[in-house]
Amino acid sequence: MVSKDLSDEIKDHIHTVTLVNPSFNENPKGSTIIKLLDNTELCVKDILKIKISDILDNEGNVKTSFHFKSSKTGKYEDLDIKNIQKDLKLYVQWLNNRQVNTKWLFPNEEDKHIDERNFYLIMHRVGELLGINYLGTHTMRKTGAYRVYVQSNYNISLVMSLLNHSSQAMTLKYLGLDRESTENMLDKINFG
Repeated sequence: MVSKDLSDEIKDHIHTVTLVNPSFNENPKGSTIIKLLDNTELCVKDILKIKISDILDNEGNVKTSFHFKSSKTGKYEDLDIKNIQKDLKLYVQWLNNRQVNTKWLFPNEEDKHIDERNFYLIMHRVGELLGINYLGTHTMRKTGAYRVYVQSNYNISLVMSLLNHSSQAMTLKYLGLDRESTENMLDKINFG
């Protein structure tokens, strides 16, 4: 089951890795991807394909939302990024300061976007440095989805919509919630 404290625990681990290995902080690409995973319900495949023009308006300011095509459903959706505007602005400034001229928000050395395997290796390395083996690309997406679930008073329909799932059962399974744990949560709610 996904722990509601998992996101904070991973952030603490990332902070620890930054102290142990300052290069993680010097190159904020990995931490910016993690912030997007943590603050949106996007899968890592969609995050890695974001272009700079997707998040910047014509004046070069970070937008509050952007339009993207979900690789899972093939549908176009709008994504709210207000929570991480400041982080994205700092990251784009970091790219500009290093004169990285690319269309991709997360470029590799060949001016393509980094792929899932590259990011998995970043996450795996962080896990190795910390001696944890559950740190993967879906960890933060599940944590974000669970956070929405709890903070929306267990609105499974909202989470199902955000994750583009076709059924509530699929969403509950994705969150690691079985029928018994869901009933336990419902038992704690005062229906008046």
